[in-house]
Amino acid sequence: MNAYDIILKPHLTEKAYDGFAAKKYVFKVHRDADKTMIKKAVEEIFKVKVKSVNTVNVRGKFKTQGRTSGYTPDFKKAVVQLTAESAAIREFEGLS
Repeated sequence: MNAYDIILKPHLTEKAYDGFAAKKYVFKVHRDADKTMIKKAVEEIFKVKVKSVNTVNVRGKFKTQGRTSGYTPDFKKAVVQLTAESAAIREFEGLS
């Protein structure tokens, strides 16, 4: 797997926006990726230094639409903390 297969997309929620000032970023990642793979992928893609990575397996929510009901897909998300001397990720600067 290359870096772009590991980091699928940013997970942009209100809670994720609050972490931008502290250099914490949240990404949806591949389900088989571990913390070291995620750290290397973020450092390669965004050219930053990563301090720590926390991962969470998120279960899908139960949804109902009319007579049809089911679950949204499960996914894995990673909270990436950058080091203090590292620059912020440019792609997220205008969002906060």
